Amino acid sequence: MHILLTNDDGPPSNQSSPYIHSLVDTLQKAGHTVSVVLPNTQRSWIGKAHMVGQTLTPSYFRPGTLHKDDGITQDRPFEDGGEEWILLDGTPASCAQVGLWHLFNDRGPVDVIVSGPNYGRNTTAVFALSSGTLGAAMEGATMGKKSIAISYAFDSRDHDPEVIAAASRVSTKLVEKFVQEWPEDVHVYSVNVPLRAGVEEQLITYTDMIQNKWTSGSSFTVLKEGASDADPDIEELKIRDRDQANTTGPPPTYRDHVTFKWSPNFADVRDASVAAGKGDGWHVLHGHVTVTPLRANFWHLPHYTGEIKLNNSAERHPELGKNRALAIVEYPEPYVQPLIVNALTQARAIHFDVVEKDVALHHPDRPCVQFKAYEALDFEHAMQYSRTSQICAYVIRKALIRKHYLSNTIAAWLTKHPESNLKDHFKASVHFELDYAEFLDDALVDAWDLHESMTRNQEDIEAKEWWILKPGMSDGGNGIRLFSSIDELQAIFEDWDPPSDGDEDRDSADGTEDPWAELIRGGDTHDTVMASQLRHFIVQPYIDSPLLLPSYDHRKFHIRSYVLAVGALKVFVYKEMLALFAAKPYEAPHQRAKGTEIDLSQHLTNTCFQEDATKDSSVHRFWSLDEPTQSEWWRENVFSQICRVTGEVFEAAAREQMVHFQAIPNAFEVFGVDFLVDAEKNVWLLEMNAYPDFKQTGVGLQDKVVGGLFEGVIDTAVAPFFGATEHAMGSEQMVLVKDVDLGRR
Repeated sequence: MHILLTNDDGPPSNQSSPYIHSLVDTLQKAGHTVSVVLPNTQRSWIGKAHMVGQTLTPSYFRPGTLHKDDGITQDRPFEDGGEEWILLDGTPASCAQVGLWHLFNDRGPVDVIVSGPNYGRNTTAVFALSSGTLGAAMEGATMGKKSIAISYAFDSRDHDPEVIAAASRVSTKLVEKFVQEWPEDVHVYSVNVPLRAGVEEQLITYTDMIQNKWTSGSSFTVLKEGASDADPDIEELKIRDRDQANTTGPPPTYRDHVTFKWSPNFADVRDASVAAGKGDGWHVLHGHVTVTPLRANFWHLPHYTGEIKLNNSAERHPELGKNRALAIVEYPEPYVQPLIVNALTQARAIHFDVVEKDVALHHPDRPCVQFKAYEALDFEHAMQYSRTSQICAYVIRKALIRKHYLSNTIAAWLTKHPESNLKDHFKASVHFELDYAEFLDDALVDAWDLHESMTRNQEDIEAKEWWILKPGMSDGGNGIRLFSSIDELQAIFEDWDPPSDGDEDRDSADGTEDPWAELIRGGDTHDTVMASQLRHFIVQPYIDSPLLLPSYDHRKFHIRSYVLAVGALKVFVYKEMLALFAAKPYEAPHQRAKGTEIDLSQHLTNTCFQEDATKDSSVHRFWSLDEPTQSEWWRENVFSQICRVTGEVFEAAAREQMVHFQAIPNAFEVFGVDFLVDAEKNVWLLEMNAYPDFKQTGVGLQDKVVGGLFEGVIDTAVAPFFGATEHAMGSEQMVLVKDVDLGRR
């Protein structure tokens, strides 16, 4: 592709512009045409400025040896056909304009404008608003071009060529990826790459831009009359090194004649980044590569609307104001209700009138959102007023939340997309209907994989493949059993359905007596399964080599992630996840003492299955798991897999199971999605749940996890529906993993 490259630091120089030659070289070696136009001198901190009345004059630069200051500049073009960069005595934004329209037309259309790599980070708002690097990229965006600003965040001025080369390789791959996958709503990407050893293995993450301010007073130093201008290259070095408060000296009197030199205090920026706990500056301080998608405009705040009246204190807002959105919150869980109410009342982008009881919905011009139980949602109103009425659940989504439908969804997707990563992250299931235990053989006639596995188990006693049985409509761990042979499976059903004295005592399956009429309790596990849940079953291969963490007593755990689906269709994974541990240390089924039953408390990680005494030690924040035996980045690897799998599952359901998952534009829904991590740290999708049980989070993590989730739901799903677009594409905590355009508006 054709890349127009500019910067704000000028031509290659070990003192002021040490990275640009490496990036150009790397882009060229990757096969790209790179046209270079740069300011002829240091132009940092100038933003997107143009110089009124200035006539720009080009000079011509021949790059020399990489990392050496031996390039050649001359007033006229080189005549030998060798590499030639253009230098302009203007601003970075002017370079972008002139370069795009006037200098390189013989090379074909420009595919992307790249500005940088800047000599230093461009994180947080106070940097970005003044940055010439971002200014040139913004100028490109205003000309309708894909534009990327790249900055290298250095910790040392000891410019290690290998580290610079690695940063250039990361930058090149990001440029290639962005150009190929550019979303319509992104104008500019601001990329910050830390210059640290191992940068190619560092986390690369989307981030928000930290909204900070200068807090140490003036950014100018007072000098005595007659102080001369400083060399901009040298002054830039001093500015970047400054991390102490400015020394301004005694304030001048009114009649003093003094001069002023710009010398901002960068300690303000570092302090704000540390305090933020997230965002672009915080991640860069931790060595991560950050990507901040931006729009090249000044957006108004959409919730400030209507007439402004002065000195009218007697007028009061009615209880339900006409210019505010109505939020009806009747969530079926008391644990969740106050968290949703708080998220709505604290929302900044939209002002909501929150009511915690049902109200009549009949005004199409009255925007409203319903947070209610599925059965209580006014679907008719939502369908009739689809532009103004939003609901917290999709009408049809069993392609995802019914265990056997989910298996069919993935199977259908893999048939058309055999290369999909889902083949390595989901265990296909067998499902069947069963009324009586003695009919098991008939029910499993088509279960070829299960029969083959049982046959192999008889031949290889030491390497048995275990299977897990789940009632198709149960939850909370109810009815789950493990088995490795047809005889063991038969015994499970016979235990639930003890043989009667005579067939005449049994009613038929379509009679008034349900064949599973009794409640079924499994030993001392308090496992209760209702009759209606036991007609349909699924069987899946059991993952009997889970990741075990010594710091957590080698107990098996699964990850509960929360997934937000919005409209038709964006899918987000909430970054805060839970690790839910089993009550007892794990023992593989084949390792138990001969003749003893399988202890399900070693295998089932759902805390609904546990006694209150073990729950406190069984629920942890995933990101706080501290395990010295694992690599530093194992959690990021797991999260990355979860994001990929989640996005593809939703796309599979939306495209291949449209009858069973109908994504409509004015609905959103939070799903609880469970994953297991095996000993090789491969992630396996277990199941997906609508209206998940948030109570298992407990009191200690209630605000941090569930409260934060619903704040993200309001920002990402609800506010954009009513016109506030700031977080429509997610945030650092609500990560966009799939954007599927189903053509529904």
